[in-house]
Amino acid sequence: MAELPRYSDLDILSARPPKRAVDPRKPYAFLVEPECTATGVVEDVATVFLTNRECPFRCLMCDLWQYTTDDAVAQGDIPAQIDFALARLPPASHIKLYNSGNFFDRKAIPLADYPAIAERMNPFQTVIVENHPSLCTQDALAFRDLLTGQLEVALGLETVHPVVLDRLNKRMTLDDFRRAVDFLRGHAIAVRAFILLRPPYLTEEEGVDWALRSLAFAFDAGVGCCSVVPTRAGNGLMEQLAEAGHFTPPSLASIETVLEEGLRMNRGRVFVDLWDVERFWTCPACGPARRARLQRMNLSQQPEPPVSCTCQT
Repeated sequence: MAELPRYSDLDILSARPPKRAVDPRKPYAFLVEPECTATGVVEDVATVFLTNRECPFRCLMCDLWQYTTDDAVAQGDIPAQIDFALARLPPASHIKLYNSGNFFDRKAIPLADYPAIAERMNPFQTVIVENHPSLCTQDALAFRDLLTGQLEVALGLETVHPVVLDRLNKRMTLDDFRRAVDFLRGHAIAVRAFILLRPPYLTEEEGVDWALRSLAFAFDAGVGCCSVVPTRAGNGLMEQLAEAGHFTPPSLASIETVLEEGLRMNRGRVFVDLWDVERFWTCPACGPARRARLQRMNLSQQPEPPVSCTCQT
């Protein structure tokens, strides 16, 4: 692989379009959707996308900053956001509190809010939060101890390609990831991982290969669940990379292959992120049926025969 360009925080920030308007007392989105849980049963999972302080890590491919605040939210804002969402959502057995950054960043989620958040989590069997591997500290244990259900932490592994991981500006090594998983699992906290399918600088074939290698690495490290995220444009710098020939989104065929082969590993749950998956298909005839197939495989955790179409894409 030829020498790849390296982008600084300033480069990444300067390429961004403006942020969206948000209210620190309301989540920017919330929903309930089915998921195959750790017990193998499909159950409803609530997801609350908390309005929160922007993540201090400027990852090259990230677009979550669009719905963040520049400054820390006030004490009480996060519990208020959870109340707002739960009052409008149907019941669910599990919940994800995703805050576009790191739950255990004290400038994001105030320690003083932990008891109020935990109290609202009492009805849920599992509470899933997201966090950078370098911020898995004693704060995770403090929050775990307040919960009645199982705490699970979602970590961004992204890719095990050593050069690409470095160029993503994630400020994490594979050893950092292993240490975080060891720490969490050693304290009875479950772990899931986010894995990118075809991040910048990889061909279509390489994208599939390294996504599967990343799945295997995550399971070897002790992760119980992996969510494969097709890499998208939309944050400014990714468009620049596309124009320079350094980034092309994965095909729907690659998304299907990675989910199928990930499930065949039979080492843990594997999901593919289907948000806005329509942007990845080129054939309107088979695209909806192929999306439905992916969703069924997400829920059943079993491969299915492919959808037949003359498009061959």
